[in-house]
Amino acid sequence: MAEGAGPHRVAAAGDMEARGGPIPPAGSALPWGRLAAWLDCVCAVTFDLELGQAIEVGGEDSPKTSICYLSFPDSYSGSLGDTQFSFRFRRSGGQRSALFGDYFEYNREVPVSLQRESAYYFGYVYFRQVKDSSMKRGYFQKSLVLVSRLPFVNLFQSLLQLIAPEYFDKLDPCLEAVCSEIDQWPPPVPGQMLSLPVMGVVIQVRAEGLCSRGCMVGNNLPAPLVLSSIHELDLFRCFQSVLIHVQTLWELMLLGEPVVVMAPSPAASSEMVLALTSCLAPLKYCCDYRPYFTIHDSEFKEYTTRTQAPPPLASLPLPQEGLDGGLPHRPTLVTVEPGPAHAVCLLAGDLPKQVKMKKPAKLKSLEAKPGLYTSYKTYLQKDKTLIKRLLKGIHKKRSSEALSALLRCHLLELTQSFIIPLEQYLASLMPLRRTISPWKNPPQIRPFHQEDFLKTLEHAGPQLTCMLKGDWMGLYRRFFRSPNFDGWYRQRHREMVRKLEALHLEAICEANIRAWMKDKSEVEVVDLILKLREELMRARCHLLPVKEETLQRVDQYITTIVGSLPEDLQAVLCHQ
Repeated sequence: MAEGAGPHRVAAAGDMEARGGPIPPAGSALPWGRLAAWLDCVCAVTFDLELGQAIEVGGEDSPKTSICYLSFPDSYSGSLGDTQFSFRFRRSGGQRSALFGDYFEYNREVPVSLQRESAYYFGYVYFRQVKDSSMKRGYFQKSLVLVSRLPFVNLFQSLLQLIAPEYFDKLDPCLEAVCSEIDQWPPPVPGQMLSLPVMGVVIQVRAEGLCSRGCMVGNNLPAPLVLSSIHELDLFRCFQSVLIHVQTLWELMLLGEPVVVMAPSPAASSEMVLALTSCLAPLKYCCDYRPYFTIHDSEFKEYTTRTQAPPPLASLPLPQEGLDGGLPHRPTLVTVEPGPAHAVCLLAGDLPKQVKMKKPAKLKSLEAKPGLYTSYKTYLQKDKTLIKRLLKGIHKKRSSEALSALLRCHLLELTQSFIIPLEQYLASLMPLRRTISPWKNPPQIRPFHQEDFLKTLEHAGPQLTCMLKGDWMGLYRRFFRSPNFDGWYRQRHREMVRKLEALHLEAICEANIRAWMKDKSEVEVVDLILKLREELMRARCHLLPVKEETLQRVDQYITTIVGSLPEDLQAVLCHQ
């Protein structure tokens, strides 16, 4: 289980990208096969007095190197105790990996906010720094990190709260025992309540995050662990210093605009970034984002060079000389708490050439008061009703969870009002079912014409479901230039193509195959067989939403058609 990594000892379980090879499928009999359905690796990162975190382990682009850099707060000399935060980093070479079988089916069944990542890893960190006279530096400094492609921030951070303190005391034996327990977990099947035992605790979760709760095993153990959600953060707590700007932040996220989050700790910065990316639900935030970043990361230059535009979304600590010394652009700034910034998180879409700040003088010392600093002009008028409802809830001393639910509901309604007209227009581009012929290829989906869509807004726009007034048309025009529109359209178009192919298979099942074959040449019949086999293979690989009954009927049709051909041709087709 343990691997030496210079000054950093990385204890890995499951599959690690640096080792190479695909992740075993869920339920695999391979070592750590079930663990890999949840985690890609479990790492323990330590600090070496002579080499520290500056040592490169396994090459500059190795995930081990990224994990080592991102697992410690950038400025931790003065902070004692325990802290938890999250980070996100690219897979080696930035390559995406295809998701097949159980993983593909999982992504198809869950909301986009809970889908397994293909090009990035999430890191969930539990960092401890305490005085220790036995150490040369006088401090015990260690992080336990769970690396996964699943965005289950609440589940994994809660899991760390259980295992990290025990691990820091007992080290490897404890970690190996925990990994063995997780290796017995069932895979995260959408819609099912799962019982996940670990260290005397059974955490019960529903994979799509609709319900998540925990219970303790035994009579002498503490009260049950209760998780309100597998992934949702306390939005009210995250946004409390910028509540009056929530709607502006929603627009910035919708459009993929550059945003820098400045906070005094990686815990505060990572929570704010994750909260921002989640405020678009059910729309997926398709830009890159980094809940925590450090100047030692190999990608730091991509975010700060003046000759190359930064990637869409990241987090980094700015140098003390101020924003002018750290970023060539002037993105929107969100400050979470007062005081010098130890962690700054950058969220960005396609960065404009220049973004002016309203109060640039206050940013040079990195001590700007909590709030929003931006030159961005909103398209929609502020919803004063939301602020009044939140203030009323605060005065009535309602819980943070209740206020978060109110805030999340408002953002959900806002996003749905924006997306519904797009969905309705997209549905109109779908060919009618009666145009689908079993003897021809499925018809093409008509192209998305932005101007045609904008013409529909007068009678079917967001004003039908949302009371907010403003330049909705201008907001849509700018949205069309964002990565979020491109990501939404690509995903929905893929789903529509698969739906058309499924309808095509159903049309074949309803057709009279023998009547069609009477006046057809052998070439035409063979061509139909090959096309049916191709569609059947795609459907069986979970790429098409088709019932098993339909697949069996198509299989029978293929057998019937092959049996009608000459024996020599049958032999050829049977060996293909």
